[in-house]
Amino acid sequence: MYSFLISIVVLILGYFIYGTFVEKIFGINEKSKTPATEQEDGVDYVPMDWKQIFLIQFLNIAGLGPIFGAISGALWGPAAFLWIVFGCIFAGAVHDYFSGMLSIRHNGASISEIVGIYLGGGVKQVMRVFSVVLLILVGTVFMTGPAGLLSNLTGMNLSVWVGIIIVYYFLATILPVDKIIGKVYPLFGASLIIMALGIAGGLFIKGYQIPEITLQNLHPNSLPLWPLLFVTIACGAISGFHATQSPMMARCVTNEKYGRRVFYGTMIAEGIIALIWAAAAMTFFGGTEALQAAGAPAVVVNTISMELMGPIGGVLAMLGVIACPITSGDTAFRSARLTIADTFGVTQKPIAKRLLLAAPLFAIGYSLTLIDFQIIWRYFAWSNQALAMMVLWASAAYLSVNNKLHWIATIPATFMTAVSVTYILQAPEGFKLATSISYPVGVTVALALLVGFLLFGKNLPDKTKISA
Repeated sequence: MYSFLISIVVLILGYFIYGTFVEKIFGINEKSKTPATEQEDGVDYVPMDWKQIFLIQFLNIAGLGPIFGAISGALWGPAAFLWIVFGCIFAGAVHDYFSGMLSIRHNGASISEIVGIYLGGGVKQVMRVFSVVLLILVGTVFMTGPAGLLSNLTGMNLSVWVGIIIVYYFLATILPVDKIIGKVYPLFGASLIIMALGIAGGLFIKGYQIPEITLQNLHPNSLPLWPLLFVTIACGAISGFHATQSPMMARCVTNEKYGRRVFYGTMIAEGIIALIWAAAAMTFFGGTEALQAAGAPAVVVNTISMELMGPIGGVLAMLGVIACPITSGDTAFRSARLTIADTFGVTQKPIAKRLLLAAPLFAIGYSLTLIDFQIIWRYFAWSNQALAMMVLWASAAYLSVNNKLHWIATIPATFMTAVSVTYILQAPEGFKLATSISYPVGVTVALALLVGFLLFGKNLPDKTKISA
């Protein structure tokens, strides 16, 4: 119990202490104009109050990951708490902050364009394709996931819910950001807050004993902590998907001083959601073996919600869980549209041009719903962490060429490189190599990139140097 409470406190302190430190290293300029005011178009560049942007960004990034990922990660036991806390503070929130602030500094550019500026044209081309593919995977995962939950909750056919969600996603993708997303997110936000407080409160009120932190691997199948835990719990600690969402809100921020609240702060808030669900999952069933036997994460969510909060509260909690993926799925497709528009220089003010880009994205997304959900999720999990790795290296490059303390990005970039390379080498959907090969190769690649960065990190084009 104490480990859980201390973890919550450390996350909050991390926002105020380390978040302020990161903001100082970046060097905000409260007097500089932002894309929201300089490029206002009434569609994607729309000035908004920072509190509204915070809520939108929070819901954008809080998809199924911090819930389903945390539940799956709970199979390793309380060691998951450590990754959520330290991953959030030193990696995930730093990643989100730089992806948002660098977008503000570069006229609201998509993450693929930002990475290209700092890591070169070749990497930019890869990132353009990589990020769009990831966004379509996210949109698909967050289409079928909530549809399944709604089908279980209402008894209505799964395909009907998929169709309803697709229609909503399509409208949210093509209409101005303040028309649907800006209007409905407060309702979704209320559901999400009720869910989190209700589940946490239920654990305490009903006397569940949340286990204390231990490094012991409690996974029923004895799967190794490294690197599986660090990929399984992605969105609750660090997620490359967030970097695709931050530029969308960077086009709405009216002052750089709000960056820490909007980008760093929302990642900390997501970490709290992940902690609550990890604690509930590893506690409610009496152990990790019983948790595994309970079934898929969607079943676990339904069981815990109904038991801890009763029928009415359980339904509200389920609605909060459903709101998470829906509010990430709609903006995933929207971000894919913006990324393609940035790539080809297609203006998005005319609705006809938005339709031209959105229609094929949804056609592809719908076709992917016909594939097994678990297969899509596994590829999304690795792609997610690989993207986070590249964004952190780009952030480190920005800091290096501007003579700032690059280690705040370099260290997590090196760590995530080791995680991503090791995982794809040994994963069933990857090269299926033995750990005796994947472990040393993953670490060697990460250290080689670090050495290369230290030797050549400052030899980037002068155009990457921007005023701080």
